[in-house]
Amino acid sequence: MKRKYIITLVIVCILIVIVVIKLTSNKKHLDSKNNPAPAKVVTIPVQVDTAKIQNLNTGIAKTASVAPFIEAKVMSTLNGTIKQLNINLGQNVTQGQVLALIDTRVLEIDLQKSQANELKLKNDLGIYKELLAGEAATREKVDELALDYQNAVNETSRIRKQIKDARILAPTSGSISVKSIEQGVYVNAGTEIATIVNLSKTKVELMLTEAEVYQIKLGQRANITTEVFPGSEFSGNVTFISPQADETKSYKVEILLNNAGDKVMRSGTIVNVQFSNLNTKQQLMIPRSAIIESLQNPQVYIVNNGHAKIQKIEIDGEFGNMIAVRKGLNANDIVVTSGQINLKNGTQISISK
Repeated sequence: MKRKYIITLVIVCILIVIVVIKLTSNKKHLDSKNNPAPAKVVTIPVQVDTAKIQNLNTGIAKTASVAPFIEAKVMSTLNGTIKQLNINLGQNVTQGQVLALIDTRVLEIDLQKSQANELKLKNDLGIYKELLAGEAATREKVDELALDYQNAVNETSRIRKQIKDARILAPTSGSISVKSIEQGVYVNAGTEIATIVNLSKTKVELMLTEAEVYQIKLGQRANITTEVFPGSEFSGNVTFISPQADETKSYKVEILLNNAGDKVMRSGTIVNVQFSNLNTKQQLMIPRSAIIESLQNPQVYIVNNGHAKIQKIEIDGEFGNMIAVRKGLNANDIVVTSGQINLKNGTQISISK
């Protein structure tokens, strides 16, 4: 009996040990689930460059286009049918030349009626003035006739002017670049008849940044070249600098040049403009590829203890594939030039060669 009791006790102890071991194992398993291993830090590979102080030639080189010195729209000044059209595309015209005639037959009839009414009222006014002098008419009647007569005179003058305006004249000398109507069509006042461009002089239109526009002045010389005339160089002078920037913070500039000889640049020709004789200065420069926002809101990532740090900067202009930095960076700062799309502020990075 005693032996049986001992065997039972041993079995119970073994079962208790097995249960304790099982519970301990389950607890470790649950603890491992509740306390997962720390996430692996992801390192983003990037390419970098160093901000450097460079001697910058502030001469400005820009691509621009040629525009006519004068471009005039020829408009109809009254309603009517085009009786005669004296223009063709490419035709040269001189200022004051008759380009078109509008049919005035209805206006001429109206003029005859108005002149007859004007003459009648003039005679009536003379008669009533004599009657007034003899106290046979009232001052009110004479004043009424005087007003009617003046209105008739004005109406006659208005119709005469309309008949005169039926002769559509060239507002400037030049070449017909657009012919908008054909003979025999009906036009309203304000209808475009043609466009005249004057290429005896041409102008080059270009846009400059804020940093660039303050480096030039009215009258400054510019050298102009074009692939249309390889080996030839044109010159011009700045005639206009916009006093106000557009929505992109750019300023319109115009350069006047003379078309001389047989080398005439037509409107729309692409040209290269070089402003020379500007100063040379030292400037902090970084690659254009380092910019992660627009040039109106420039930002870069700099390398800071193995991490990417976003940095706002101010710029002085774009020079080819380089950016001049005014504020926000120091010489020898390392900026990210490739791989920014995968970065955010504080991302751990590795530098690719």
